[in-house]
Amino acid sequence: MKRIIETGLLVLAIVASFSAFKPNEILSLGKKAPMADLPMAEISGKEITLNQLKKEKGLLVIFSCNTCPFVLAWEDQYPALNELTAKYNIGMVLVNSNEKKRQGDDSMEEMQKHASEMNYDLPYVIDSNSKLADSFGAKTTPHVFLFDGDMKLVYRGSINDKYENKSKEASKHYLKEALEQLNAGKEISNDDTREIGCSIKRV
Repeated sequence: MKRIIETGLLVLAIVASFSAFKPNEILSLGKKAPMADLPMAEISGKEITLNQLKKEKGLLVIFSCNTCPFVLAWEDQYPALNELTAKYNIGMVLVNSNEKKRQGDDSMEEMQKHASEMNYDLPYVIDSNSKLADSFGAKTTPHVFLFDGDMKLVYRGSINDKYENKSKEASKHYLKEALEQLNAGKEISNDDTREIGCSIKRV
């Protein structure tokens, strides 16, 4: 009987611990970018902040990494997005928040190697202890956050609908359209799409 009671209490404790855990809420549309002055190490060896990366019309932040299959399938879009943001005077940065893999696949050395292999021509930074990801409520790699010139969130979610289609071919280019509308001074018509990817590996 004592064993049954102890087992029951253990089950209740486990259930309570899960119910008490609440993941960070994703940053609300219209909210300003949190921790925009947080210094982050960049693969060039310098430290940089979101505010320093922001340009006149805003900033595109993509939580990314080196090995997630979703990132590997989407990162061929990064160069074109970097060109488009530069054209529209919008900054762009890739943020690696996988603190649990910092001594392995997502170390600075591996980030530098991956960026070189994939011809990244944009900032790629380490988010130590996943601080920025936590403040954004970022869930996946990739997870997209687009801010306007006042650093207010105007779009969040996916790059496109590639993984919503059986063919794995994109038919709706959510982020590209959001960038075009932001540049034109228009309201983002589809400002909240579902993030799809690997979970961010927090400690």
